[in-house]
Amino acid sequence: MGNVLAPVVDLHRPLRREEPLTNPGSFDELHRKCKEVFPQQMEGVKLIINKALSSHFQVTHTIHMSTVGQSSYHFNTTYVGDQQLSPTETFPMLVGDIDSCGSLNAQVLHLVAERIRTKAIFQTQQARFVTWQFDGELRGDDYTATLTLGNPDVLSQSVIVVAHFLQSVTSRLVLGGEMVYHRRPGEEGAIVTLAGKYTALKWVATLNIGYGGAHASYYHRANEQVQVGVELEANTRLQDTTFAFGYQLNLPQANMVFRGLLDSNWCVGGVLEKKLPPLPVTLALGAVLNHWKNRFHCGFSVIVG
Repeated sequence: MGNVLAPVVDLHRPLRREEPLTNPGSFDELHRKCKEVFPQQMEGVKLIINKALSSHFQVTHTIHMSTVGQSSYHFNTTYVGDQQLSPTETFPMLVGDIDSCGSLNAQVLHLVAERIRTKAIFQTQQARFVTWQFDGELRGDDYTATLTLGNPDVLSQSVIVVAHFLQSVTSRLVLGGEMVYHRRPGEEGAIVTLAGKYTALKWVATLNIGYGGAHASYYHRANEQVQVGVELEANTRLQDTTFAFGYQLNLPQANMVFRGLLDSNWCVGGVLEKKLPPLPVTLALGAVLNHWKNRFHCGFSVIVG
């Protein structure tokens, strides 16, 4: 009998390694990539002066002269500690903002443990408290759990409780949900919302859907200069649906950034930002035109520091 040659199967071929799961971030930042593409509406003239007094302390003066509402002045202070987890996260952090009418907005962020973060928010309207909120967030290797208490009042037996949970199912897919519970004399209810986010190499798709409606967004980075975003929001209680398209154009050689938008309410807007190196000055010019309501707003701002 002759020799029979059979194909050799390599049983020691290395298996494909899966990418490790990472923390999905906070629930409030699910649509952040898409929202950063859209321009912020500007109106009137605004002057912003930032001054760093030290490596931990910074103050900001903001003067806003409005043609529609009341002109105002804001004084903002920021203190950051020594615990730096990332280039954008430093603990503890204290932020305070007071305007010319005496209204105060204060936030305190603290890292209690390696994985536990807390935040307290206080807002006053002149001499009256309008908001007091307390947040606790637990960040694991592949999940984030958050609990928020809004305006708790023992005497009137009213409170707003918000619970968030996000889980990284794969290296690209994040699933989670939100539960909002409110209670006050004569009224009590809860709303549950499910959320999902898929992150690819150049695009991000996010969906929130629940009893109150749905919010979907899509972000795409075409290249280093062009980014686009699409948002769709549906409200079942108001029976209203809105659609918006935004884009961002970066011109690094000209130190310019342009953001534009177009939505289903017949609004067209744009903001052009121009840096003036070596001076620490940024100029911004923006305008929004609502064809349906025949309204036009424009604004100009100067940022120093």
